[in-house]
Amino acid sequence: MDYSRPELAEKLAAEYVLGTLRGGARRRFETLLPAHPRMADAVQSWQQRMQPLAAQITPVEPPPRVWTALQQRLFGELAAVPRWWQRLGLWQGFSGATSAAAIALLVTLNQPQPAQPPIIIVMNGTPDGAAIIKAGFVASVSTDGRALVLKPLGEVSLAQGRALELWAVPTAGAPRSLGLVSAQAATTVLRAHLLQDTSAFAVSMEPSGGSPTGTPTGPIISAGTI
Repeated sequence: MDYSRPELAEKLAAEYVLGTLRGGARRRFETLLPAHPRMADAVQSWQQRMQPLAAQITPVEPPPRVWTALQQRLFGELAAVPRWWQRLGLWQGFSGATSAAAIALLVTLNQPQPAQPPIIIVMNGTPDGAAIIKAGFVASVSTDGRALVLKPLGEVSLAQGRALELWAVPTAGAPRSLGLVSAQAATTVLRAHLLQDTSAFAVSMEPSGGSPTGTPTGPIISAGTI
């Protein structure tokens, strides 16, 4: 992969700063940063762009019902009855600090958890496939490994009677078929454990019905590591 290309450096830097570059791709990017000044400059530029957005976020005051619910949850009926220790300044100060911490915890627990960004795998054309067809894809895999969306990086023209098949490639052993994929539009794959024992994804050219053997029979035209 030619990391000196400005458009590629910008794309990877944006995904890295936004957090959508995950897993092995993110670790590989961090390893390559010191040796590629163009990518390092692109990362710094994206960080500077995102900084004003973070500064615009203002604190949110929890509504009164949160305090009431917290009091009832922690103390039940005792919350409405003042006790002797509640009238002591020392204990009141301590109670205020712990209550503030408890409120913060309750607000955090009641907030919806942000969705985890998908794992992005850039699949480039292979030397073996370049002589037959030029093809590249981007695979987006959900962090729970249950969904994959494969998008072509350009229109791929297939000869009649040919099809493209997606494979999960393990570290050792035979690839696992994930089914036929479109050459022109996005394809969604729903299957459990897509990332389990998977080190890369690959696309091969097969007969129109897919591989007759359960393993790639045609050339691998595009591949990308996780």
